[in-house]
Amino acid sequence: MSSQPSQAKTIRDQLLAAMRTGEYAGCERLPRESVLSERLGISRTQLRDILSSLEREGFITRLQGVGTIINRHVLSARTRVDIEVEFLDMIRQNGYQADVAFVRVSEDTAGEKIAARLQVPEGTPVIRIARLCTADGRPAIYCEDIIEKALARGEYTIKDFKLPIFHFLQQFCSVAPYMDLTDVRAVVADARLAEIFQISVGSPLLNMDEVDYDVDGRPVLCSDEYFADGIFRHTVMRKKL
Repeated sequence: MSSQPSQAKTIRDQLLAAMRTGEYAGCERLPRESVLSERLGISRTQLRDILSSLEREGFITRLQGVGTIINRHVLSARTRVDIEVEFLDMIRQNGYQADVAFVRVSEDTAGEKIAARLQVPEGTPVIRIARLCTADGRPAIYCEDIIEKALARGEYTIKDFKLPIFHFLQQFCSVAPYMDLTDVRAVVADARLAEIFQISVGSPLLNMDEVDYDVDGRPVLCSDEYFADGIFRHTVMRKKL
């Protein structure tokens, strides 16, 4: 994988931090592109790509003859459902100490639901990765990721699943999720989830049922994600087209 996407993400994150708490925290607009690209040490073409990404996500608005407006009402939203953020970063952004309580990996076969989500025959071997993340020691996010076992190549161990699943997909499966479709719903904890979250049976949870696709539209991952009540405030930004 080239270093360009990583560099762009790093600069994007730096620019977001500068708008939130750094040198542009008190500004209504960002500097002109020529000034900003020089300060960031990148070309204007690279800068435009980053600004386009930030504009799609609603953090800025670029208007001809006006400049690049900083949308502080969007910057203040801590947890965006419409933006992919790694779990530990999401917890930190909400002001908590983030940690991973456990990662459990098992091999299984695809039942009817998993087979439909991954578009594979029932009985196809899969890898199931269960992960519990905590916020200040309190169970906050429980996730079960499932990938087709045939995608995984090379020698891997439990340590390779400690990082977010996307790292494993890139390193051992040579796939990079391009987009996902996610069903969001409120659920109540059954006995299994109640034990994981250390809550009463029937307590509310937010469930995100996600399928990730590569650039060719092939499902490469499905996930069941559960979020504890009272830790996150989930926000969705929708532009009026």
